[in-house]
Amino acid sequence: MTTSEPSLPLAGIRVLEFTHMVMGPTCGMILADLGAEVIKVEPPGGDKTRNLPGLGIGFFRSFNRNKKSIVLDITSQEGRATATELAASCDVVLENFRPGLMKELGLDFDTLSRQAPHLIYVSHKGFLPGPYEKRLALDEVVQMMGGLSYMTGPQGRPLRAGTSVNDIMGGMFGAIGVLAALRERERTGRGQEVQSALFENCVFLSSQHMQQFLMTGEPPPPMPSRVSAWSVYDVFTLAEGEQLFIGAVSDKQFNTLCRVLERTDLPARPEYADNAARVAVRPQLLAELGDILASHRIATLAPQLEAAGIPYAPISRPEQLVSDPHLKQSGGLVPMQTEDGGSTDVVLLPLTLGGRRPGVRMALPRIGEHTEQVLATLAAARTARKAA
Repeated sequence: MTTSEPSLPLAGIRVLEFTHMVMGPTCGMILADLGAEVIKVEPPGGDKTRNLPGLGIGFFRSFNRNKKSIVLDITSQEGRATATELAASCDVVLENFRPGLMKELGLDFDTLSRQAPHLIYVSHKGFLPGPYEKRLALDEVVQMMGGLSYMTGPQGRPLRAGTSVNDIMGGMFGAIGVLAALRERERTGRGQEVQSALFENCVFLSSQHMQQFLMTGEPPPPMPSRVSAWSVYDVFTLAEGEQLFIGAVSDKQFNTLCRVLERTDLPARPEYADNAARVAVRPQLLAELGDILASHRIATLAPQLEAAGIPYAPISRPEQLVSDPHLKQSGGLVPMQTEDGGSTDVVLLPLTLGGRRPGVRMALPRIGEHTEQVLATLAAARTARKAA
């Protein structure tokens, strides 16, 4: 599938991607969605991410759209020579392999930049330079190290987030680094190395809790054990086991919620007079509201809450989101032709540019689909240099 779109911000930028799994591919996909020509280098036989089972089965399709695929064996001398020549023709190189591998192959920033000083080189790693930098890392590893698992699970039961938050955000910060480096290159004419790392990304996610400790001297409790700043800010079980999050974060919203529930007597009680008073007796209030809500159905209550301006949310599952009416109608979930000629729906970047969503321009590439095309550009460039 190829769709014609107006010129995108990164049109004319060429990116060479040596990545697998999630972090590096996310960075490449963001740049591709924004209009860059992204050339994904796969080993003979293809990126192993294409064939992951279980929770990894959707990785390749989720993070590799709008890219070209070429096959190079960069462990061979010929493959490395081709990769080096190709890198010099690009603006950006992305990689996310184990520490030291690209240097061993002669495809690291220091080596490539001697031939191509304009090159922006992005390394996606487990850790930025420091005592931990040679460690291997996974999203789960850094969630445990970076405070996220502790803050997510109940007391004594650290729990990883239910998606690859650090891999995805690490790729996003890599893309932000590319945009900044491109802007700086406009002034200096020179590229630079950008590094994005899982651990530092996770610590950034935990920074609000670190600051909470620095300001109060009190270790922040895990989120399930937290002292809420708001009295009504919880998941309630409704009729027939349905669950609904409701957040009434001001006195006005609490009064409105009570009107929707036809319990205007509650705000009149002294212990529920204002938010501070309600927080002091929060378990009692939540139990009382729970009893009231147990007879309500989401289908009836949700429209009333929306009309009244009360924040609420059903507990949606991923399989429900594939038919979410807002995602569909807002253009955030669109079809993409897959590498086997089929079709699947994919989630677009969560932004608009000039009122439009950067979309799907190309089918998901087959293994090495663009090898001949891309390498032909190198041959043409060699011929042009000789003629000059």
